[in-house]
Amino acid sequence: MKRRDFMQMSGMGLGALMLPSVPLIGNPVSAEQLTEPWLDVATKKQLTETALNAAKSKGATYTDVRIGRYLQQYVFTREKQVQNIVNAESYGIGIRVIVNGTWGFAATSDVTTDGIAKCAATAAAIAKANSKFQKEPVVLAAQKGVGDQVWKTPLTKNAFEIPVKEKIDLLMNVNGAAMDNGAGFVTSNMFFVNEQKYFASSDGSFIDQDIHRIWPTFTVTVIDKAAGKFKTRDAISSPMGMGYEYLDGLASEKIAGPIGLVGYRNSYDMVEDAITAAKQAKEKVTAKSVVPGKYDLVLDPNHLGLTIHESVGHPTELDRVLGYEANYAGTSFATLDKWETKKFNYGSKLVNIVADKIQPHTLGAVGYDDEGVPCKEWDIIKDGILVNYQATRDQVSILGEKESHGCCYADNWNSVQFQRMPNISLKPGTEKRSVQDMIKGVDKGIYIIGRGSYSIDQQRYNFQFGGQVFYEIKNGQIAGMIDDVAYQSNTQEFWNSCSQLCDKDDYRTFGSFFDGKGQPSQVSAVSHGSATTRFDGVNVINTGRKI
Repeated sequence: MKRRDFMQMSGMGLGALMLPSVPLIGNPVSAEQLTEPWLDVATKKQLTETALNAAKSKGATYTDVRIGRYLQQYVFTREKQVQNIVNAESYGIGIRVIVNGTWGFAATSDVTTDGIAKCAATAAAIAKANSKFQKEPVVLAAQKGVGDQVWKTPLTKNAFEIPVKEKIDLLMNVNGAAMDNGAGFVTSNMFFVNEQKYFASSDGSFIDQDIHRIWPTFTVTVIDKAAGKFKTRDAISSPMGMGYEYLDGLASEKIAGPIGLVGYRNSYDMVEDAITAAKQAKEKVTAKSVVPGKYDLVLDPNHLGLTIHESVGHPTELDRVLGYEANYAGTSFATLDKWETKKFNYGSKLVNIVADKIQPHTLGAVGYDDEGVPCKEWDIIKDGILVNYQATRDQVSILGEKESHGCCYADNWNSVQFQRMPNISLKPGTEKRSVQDMIKGVDKGIYIIGRGSYSIDQQRYNFQFGGQVFYEIKNGQIAGMIDDVAYQSNTQEFWNSCSQLCDKDDYRTFGSFFDGKGQPSQVSAVSHGSATTRFDGVNVINTGRKI
């Protein structure tokens, strides 16, 4: 190995250590290589047709092919220094077939006619071997081929075309602004992902998609040396399905709450948020500790998104409900018998939760899933009642449905696609209501902003959630910052305590760039939208402890 290659790969490892949950897929490349053009559409179609024909000749009754180029750029900084820059590219082809009613999958980085033919033969051989143990044949929901299609993330600035220096300058400004306002330590990072995917199937679909995602984030730490304390506050940014325009401030939609700036929509002022974070972290050092008890909670979208993800998103994944994820990620309390009654009160009548992969600027937004199914929106919880799950082509027949929900995904060309969480969002209220209006009706409560630590059981039922900043509400007014807050509940009790929703003017998205699932593990990106929402009589505990 050349010294330069060793240093690049070592750097990728250091970057991973800085944020352990971040997966690094691919080989190190230069920043310039990330902007180089890929194969033209005609070549991609020709290559996938080679795979389709080779699989058919080996007995496949169904085949889909994904040829993909996956690009990543991660930038890590701390205070006045750059810690790491990661540029990675992964390129290859994955072939999935049904032979003898059984799935088979194989992938290769040898994207040549011979390499593709061998890969298709391997996929077919694997399916034939598996068929000896298959008890029931795979049944796919019908899907009419869509022909030649193109879908691209709407963007005005490709993040990979922005010079690395410009990104570093912004992060240095973020760090400097936080330190100028009292921070002792600051880490700031940027994550950029581009998935260039071409899908073809024996159904007659040939789909070219260019998907972009962005996530700027930081953590600010303030230290009180005299008291021997420190407090942190993370960014309230949301990962987005956008380009670098998310950071240029030109389309800034700032959301003001009862304590000032609380969020952004479709753009993000990272420096402004860092200044606010430093001031809030400093205030947290002297904030009084919460008195445990029952409180009405007013939850900001940047906080509520994680609760939605864990208590609604995961338990309504059909493969988890059926027990397919039990070994790795657990099962679900939202079992089929509850859905079959069409009477199971998941939440109050105000709770309307939808799944989708089409909402603009969200992480899950694409034109077609990795089975070539056009993406759409559908109800998960309607007027508080559990009405559906998340299901793919080989699952929907279990629900008595004839059409896939379009939520199948693979995180790389060498990963087999399977059911992944689409955007799961709480619809805003229909009555005009601001956060200030909501707080006026609360006698004893807590206003929570930002995601914190959390814990939830294997069935996604009993849970505990923290946050970034907490404000006590007394007699309809903000009474000051408090700290050491976490709330405990179970999923059904919590969502049935939902009593008020702000309207669409307060609606924002929260997101996860690296949602893990499956064995071998894969990650996916997903957003969760909501407006600020009130939950009554929730148990709050004090998490403070002496060090």
